[in-house]
Amino acid sequence: MSKFLVKVQEISGDESLHIVTFKSKHHTLKMMSLDLTENIKEGVELYLETKATSIAIAKEFQGELSYSNQLNGRIVTIEMGKVLTHLYIDIKESIIESIITTDSAKRMELTINDKVTALIKSSDLSIAELA
Repeated sequence: MSKFLVKVQEISGDESLHIVTFKSKHHTLKMMSLDLTENIKEGVELYLETKATSIAIAKEFQGELSYSNQLNGRIVTIEMGKVLTHLYIDIKESIIESIITTDSAKRMELTINDKVTALIKSSDLSIAELA
């Protein structure tokens, strides 16, 4: 799991679906949520989390994507297995982990110090705990 320390910046939506905007030291993240408890409100600090398998990677990315969360970083560790590759990416405030197929890692010719964009769908973030 990758975790992010954030502060709730804005909550929009209706009774059944919310888009919550969070601000960290260097990034803005958005999360789609069906259920928000009453203690989640603007100004509250908390930890968001996402599974490593939910973080896609783009290299030499240009153009627009529908992903709300696009975090620029640098690969600091690569653990290449037969089927899966674990990437550890420094995004300034923390190290996040992405798990992609080894075929993709080889096709993209990923190496340590490559600049990449970590992509996380807003529906793949969840609240882990209050800070």
